[in-house]
Amino acid sequence: MDGAEVSATAGADETRTGAETGGNGMGEPLAIAIDGPAASGKSTVARAVAAALDLLYLDTGAMYRAVTWLALQKGVDPADEAAVTRLAEGAAFDFPGRGEAAYVNLPIVIDGLDATAGTREPAVDAAVSAVSSYQGVRAALVRRQQAIARARGVVMVGRDIGTVVLPGARLKIYLVASVDERARRRYAERVARGEAADYEEIRAAMERRDGLDSARAHSPLRPASDAVHLDTTGLSSDAVVERILAMARSRRV
Repeated sequence: MDGAEVSATAGADETRTGAETGGNGMGEPLAIAIDGPAASGKSTVARAVAAALDLLYLDTGAMYRAVTWLALQKGVDPADEAAVTRLAEGAAFDFPGRGEAAYVNLPIVIDGLDATAGTREPAVDAAVSAVSSYQGVRAALVRRQQAIARARGVVMVGRDIGTVVLPGARLKIYLVASVDERARRRYAERVARGEAADYEEIRAAMERRDGLDSARAHSPLRPASDAVHLDTTGLSSDAVVERILAMARSRRV
């Protein structure tokens, strides 16, 4: 695959990609939607599926995290819905230096600032659920996500991809895992990055996030009616990837 570049700007959604669309042979780009709660394995699995099918990988959650991070950097209170919405509407996103679908979201740049490491800061963890619940923020980012999907075949990850962002996706997967399993995964991620981590705090924060995401008024976390449910508890990421690829093959995706 060539080094596809995708840029979403404030004034107009712009997508620049290579010639391949990963589509269905009729000019319509192929879209696979993968939804689920935090640490259910979405990102790891979607990266591998995208690489196997030569599609773009886009983790929409990174965009909400980037907006949250930018608000904190600029001294904007994440609880100020109007101010954060203005920030999201005017923000420019870029995902430079990829070269492969598996790395499309590394790094993520917002308003010219590299937010890659910052999107995983504890302060962002604490505020991102509120920021992602704001209707204006969601509307601004969904427009950009849909523009990307119109330009190129994509495996898109989030919490409302199958229900709101890409309701026409050819394959929709809803990944779940027990809260204990998901907390262990997030704990291991932080330890691997050399960060201080407390399992019980992570587990409690994850339960709170689940509740907020499921109860929010706009685009709540829920599976699409035609999504395939897949429980990843106790499964390796390779096993989950193989199951999804088998589904894709069986549906001629």
